[in-house]
Amino acid sequence: MDLESKEVVETTGSSTHTREVRFTGDARSYFSIWLVNILFTIATLGIYSAWATVRNKQYFFGHTQIDGHRFDYLATPQQILKGRLLALACFALYVVSSSYFPLVGIVLLVAWCIALPWVINQGLRFSLRMTRYRNVQFSFKGQYKDTLINFVLLPILSVFTLYLLLPWALKRIDAYIHNNIYYGDKKLTTHLSTKEYYLIAFVCFCMAVGLGILAGIAAFVIGISDNLLETSQLIGVGILFMQFLVVIIVASAYKAMVRNHIFENSTFEGVAEFESNLAPIDYVLLNVTNTLAIVCSLGLAFPWAKVRKAKMLAAATVVHLNPDADEVINMQQAQQSSFAEEAANVFDVDISLT
Repeated sequence: MDLESKEVVETTGSSTHTREVRFTGDARSYFSIWLVNILFTIATLGIYSAWATVRNKQYFFGHTQIDGHRFDYLATPQQILKGRLLALACFALYVVSSSYFPLVGIVLLVAWCIALPWVINQGLRFSLRMTRYRNVQFSFKGQYKDTLINFVLLPILSVFTLYLLLPWALKRIDAYIHNNIYYGDKKLTTHLSTKEYYLIAFVCFCMAVGLGILAGIAAFVIGISDNLLETSQLIGVGILFMQFLVVIIVASAYKAMVRNHIFENSTFEGVAEFESNLAPIDYVLLNVTNTLAIVCSLGLAFPWAKVRKAKMLAAATVVHLNPDADEVINMQQAQQSSFAEEAANVFDVDISLT
């Protein structure tokens, strides 16, 4: 028995090279970037926000590394600015037309619903195409029909089932996104479990109910122990804040459990497999304390909170590189070098992948 176990360990160790994801940024260096971004965005009435987005992503991408290699963010501020200006123009056109020409507003709303899957696909393509690791770019190859079904029709259908189909719809969305990601020409293959999503949803539902009951009891106790007329506004604010914390707690637990499931069931053929050990309770405490720190510091703790979150996510992630991964990556570099410039479109829509 011991000999068999030893052989398994040796075989496993020789088949893959385990590498942890590292984030090397710190709150002090990011604070100066964040502060300049805020001041310049205010001074330019929001125009500088495109440059701020690029600086932020370049900082976090550039300080994230696997096996000693860092990620690159390739988008330019002009690309993001054009996308935002077009979105603003479309929104202004809708507001004006719906105010003075209601029929035109309805037509534009229908057109937006039809265009929504295309916009989602373009955003995912942009986010991934602008991400590079070891000189090889990522890409997204989703189709309009699949996006329409998974992002629009299934969530609407879940409403008519009293959201009983929602976990399945969310699983379909995650599977669609991750199964259409490519690293060079290497496809990411993800096998997700519907049963796991329903189990996660049940756990989160129980958490929401339990925390909601506790919040209600706390509000009731405070209400009867103090003069309700004098403290009604304060109690109202406290209840809203507790509800906000409940949302953060449940959303954080859901994200941690789903992240672990997705990572553990995803692989780039011939390149790497993934592992996520993000403890839900740790991630919940992180987001709650981050929120409290940001609120109590009037926003000044935001850089510290963001860096702290990036460090936890990186520390919880492990990549198992295949022995021939270097050869595959070098081959991808050679194939992409001829069309790397073509991949960066003049204009696209910027939507965050996560």
